[in-house]
Amino acid sequence: MAITGAAGRIGSVVRAGLRDEVARLVLIDRVGLTAQTPTEDVHQLDLRDAEAVTAALKGVDAVVHLGGIPDEAPLPDLLDGNVRGTHHVLEGARRQGVRRVVLASSNRVSGFYPVTETVTHEMPARPDGLYGVSKVAVEALGRLYADKFGLSVVCLRIGSFEDAPSERRHLSTWLSPRDGFGFIRTALTAPDVRFETVYAVSANLRRFWDTDAGANLGYIPVDDAEAFASRLAAGPDPAESDPQGGEYASAEYTLRHM
Repeated sequence: MAITGAAGRIGSVVRAGLRDEVARLVLIDRVGLTAQTPTEDVHQLDLRDAEAVTAALKGVDAVVHLGGIPDEAPLPDLLDGNVRGTHHVLEGARRQGVRRVVLASSNRVSGFYPVTETVTHEMPARPDGLYGVSKVAVEALGRLYADKFGLSVVCLRIGSFEDAPSERRHLSTWLSPRDGFGFIRTALTAPDVRFETVYAVSANLRRFWDTDAGANLGYIPVDDAEAFASRLAAGPDPAESDPQGGEYASAEYTLRHM
C-alpha cells in the first residue's frame, strides 16, 4: 500500500489508520518523513519526477493519491502539481501492475451548483475555480486509465476535512477524520470496481451532495456537522442562488492568482 502526500492532514490520518492493517506501507511526500514502524517505507520525492514515482510504487498493490496543491493557485502550478503529478502516479501504477488507485478529487469540482440543489456524481462538473478545474482533469485521467488500461480507480470528491466544523458552510460540507478514513479504506477494499466517483462527506443534515454512490461502494458515514451548529457564529441563511462553493466561487478568490 502507498500513500502520496503522506505528510498532509488527510495523509497523516490514513497513515495512522492503515499502519497496523498492511504488511508494507509506502509513504511518499516532498517533505522528509521518518518511518515509525518496521512496516513503513519512506520516499522523499517530487511527484513531477515520473521515474521516481514509478520506482517508489514497485511491489505496491494499491495507492491512495493525496499529493498535490490543495487550494486555488495559478493554473500553471495546478497543472504541474495536480494534473501532471496525478498522471505520473497513474502511469507508475500501470507500469508496476498496481491493483487499485484512489484519487483525491474535491467537492469543488461542483461548487457552482446552487445551495438548493442536491448534486450527484453523474451531473456535469461546475468547478468553482482553477483548483476545481485541476480536479476535473484528475478525474478525467482516472477515467482514462480505467477505460484504456483496465486500472481500478475510485475518485473521492472530498468535503471539508476538519477535526470539527469551523464555519457555517461546513454544516453542509464537513468530512470528519473518522468518515474520511472510512471512505478511503472502503475505496481501497471495495470489490469489483473499475471506475467510481463518490462524494466523501459526513452524514450532515444539510449536505449538498448525494451519498448513494458511497453507500453502493460500501461506506455509510456516521458523523453529522449539526452536532456543532450551536458552536458556530450565527450568519445569514444563503440565498437560493448562492453557489455551494461559497467564498471559493467568488471572482476575487481566483483573480488574485491570475
